[in-house]
Amino acid sequence: MADFFSRSRAAGETGLALFLTAGDPPPEELAEVVAMLDEEGVDCLELAVPFPDSVTDGPVVRRSARRALERGTGLDDVLAFVARTRPGLRRLRIALLADWSHSLKHRDLAAAVRDITASGADGLLVHGLPPRLRPRYLEATADAGLPVVGTCYAASDEHTRLRAARDATAYLYLVAHYGRSGTAPAAGHAALAGTVAGLRARTTAPIAVGFGVRTRGDLEGVAAAGADAAIVGSAAVARVERALDDGGSVTTALRSFVRSLRPEPAGPSGRTAETARTAGTADTAEITRITGITARNRRPA
Repeated sequence: MADFFSRSRAAGETGLALFLTAGDPPPEELAEVVAMLDEEGVDCLELAVPFPDSVTDGPVVRRSARRALERGTGLDDVLAFVARTRPGLRRLRIALLADWSHSLKHRDLAAAVRDITASGADGLLVHGLPPRLRPRYLEATADAGLPVVGTCYAASDEHTRLRAARDATAYLYLVAHYGRSGTAPAAGHAALAGTVAGLRARTTAPIAVGFGVRTRGDLEGVAAAGADAAIVGSAAVARVERALDDGGSVTTALRSFVRSLRPEPAGPSGRTAETARTAGTADTAEITRITGITARNRRPA
């Protein structure tokens, strides 16, 4: 099984996962983006099969899904994309996110899991899986050798946390707080240290924290909480949207964004931390401006 964040952990760094929607940008440019993420040392791409009107996603991600659906992107298209793209990657792992009702409900579950595995996907997260089907899902993924992304909220009850920790074989996605994607916990990500420690005692899988991770400073907060990796979602998708709106290169925009998340090289005494704070503030302002867009030519989310 793929260890999603082993290289970052071996280097004493916080792992990085980016969430993007398959089909947004279109496959040709998305293939360039995936190659760039591999070059830049990103550990994981959470690649979502688009589905409409997610109640857990904010407006940026919902608009991305809408654009991808309007291009006709479905599960079979995404699996074909992964099959074409995955063999050329050296470091980047791909965890597929699929919605039960939209993408899997009308398929044989075991057959769908086998198809996802055959595409080369390194892991699977199923959104909205009915609890009664969880045993069948775990049996199917175990039989196929497909690692599972477990999920729980920081505020989940003890039973839910224990189940998520037990199920996770790819990594455990700790959602920082209840709310929609793109929103951050009021106390900051470092305040999750107790939750991370409790989960660490219950799983051998890496722990990745997501929701509201936008800047280098946010990644530092995730590291301070003791997590293995940070998941960046809405902030990355916002960069895609901005580049598409401006007619620019999505690959260039995301490369710049990924580099803004990484620690700066050591410089003159006292300058690195100051520069990081300035960059984090500037990036927060930019992402807030982008994610707050309700352009006149867009439908309401």
